[in-house]
Amino acid sequence: MAARPPTAVALLGAPTDVGAADRGASMGPEAMRVAGLQAALESRGLAVLDRGNLAGPGNPGRPPVDGYRHLEEVLAWNRLVHDAVLAELEHARLPILLGGDHSLAIGSIAAVARHCRQRQRRLRVLWLDAHADFNTPELSPSGNLHGMPVACLFGFGPAPLVSLGGTVPALAAGDIRQIGIRSVDPGEKRFVHAQRLEVYDMRYIDEHGMRATLEHALAGVDGDTHLHVSFDVDFLDPEIAPGVLTTVPGGPTYREAQLCMEMIADTGCLASLDVLELNPARDVRNRTAALAVDLVESLFGKSTLMRADRAAP
Repeated sequence: MAARPPTAVALLGAPTDVGAADRGASMGPEAMRVAGLQAALESRGLAVLDRGNLAGPGNPGRPPVDGYRHLEEVLAWNRLVHDAVLAELEHARLPILLGGDHSLAIGSIAAVARHCRQRQRRLRVLWLDAHADFNTPELSPSGNLHGMPVACLFGFGPAPLVSLGGTVPALAAGDIRQIGIRSVDPGEKRFVHAQRLEVYDMRYIDEHGMRATLEHALAGVDGDTHLHVSFDVDFLDPEIAPGVLTTVPGGPTYREAQLCMEMIADTGCLASLDVLELNPARDVRNRTAALAVDLVESLFGKSTLMRADRAAP
C-alpha cells in the first residue's frame, strides 16, 4: 500500500540541554530557524506551522544524583515534548521536534508510540546517531540522560520517564533500527546485544554501503507504517558537521547522508521527526545548521540526483 506524503508539518522548539553535562544544544532550534528551515519546507509544498519554543526549566548545572543528572528537569521537558508531539499528530500534522539534547526523544517517541497504539499502526523508528544511547545509571560514566533515551524507551530507567507514553516499554526490539553507530561504552555494548537491537554501525555501512543499509533498515515499511526518524546531528562525520557536543570521527559523508535521507523520503511513510543535538556554540558560521536543513529538505523529497523531486501533493 502506498503511503500518502504529509502536507502539513509543525515545528516544535525544545531549547534545552538539561540532558547533557555541557551547554549549547539549547540554541539549536533558533539556529535551524536562522538557517531557513521553514522556507526550505515550504519550498517542498508543505504547510508549515511554527509553534515556537516550549518553555521548560533551565539547566541547573548540578552533578548526578543516584546516577542521573537533572532527572527532574529532563522529566519536565519530556512531558512537555510528549504532549506537544501528540497534539500535532492528533491534528494530522507531522511534528518536527527541534532540540535540544537527545534525551528529548523519550517524550517524542513515547508520544508517537502512544499515537500508533491508539490507531493500531505499526511503528518503525530510525535512530540516526553516532551513539547507541542505551546507557543506564549502572553503565553510564557520566549520568547524562542524553546517553540513555533508547534504554528508557525499552523500559530501563526511572519510572516516570519509562512510563511517559502510557505503556512500559514504549518500544520493542523490532520497532527500532540504529544507523551510523560508532561510539558505544563497553557495558552498554553488551546490554544492546542482550536486547537484540538491530544496529547498522559504521563498519556495516563501510562493508555494505548506505543503500544496502537503508534497504535492510526499511524492510517491511509500507503504507500502514508510521516511520519516525530521530536524527542526532552527530550521526554525521564531524568534518562536515562540527556543531555538536560529542563529535565522533568516521561518520557518514555528505553524499551518504543525502542518500539515507532520500531513501527514507522515497518510502512516503515519514510521519514524525526529531532533529537533536545541534550545538551552535561549537559550530562554524552556522554551517552545521545549514547542513541539517539541507538534509531535512531531502527527507521531504528534495533529490540531488538527475531525476524529478518528490513533491508534496
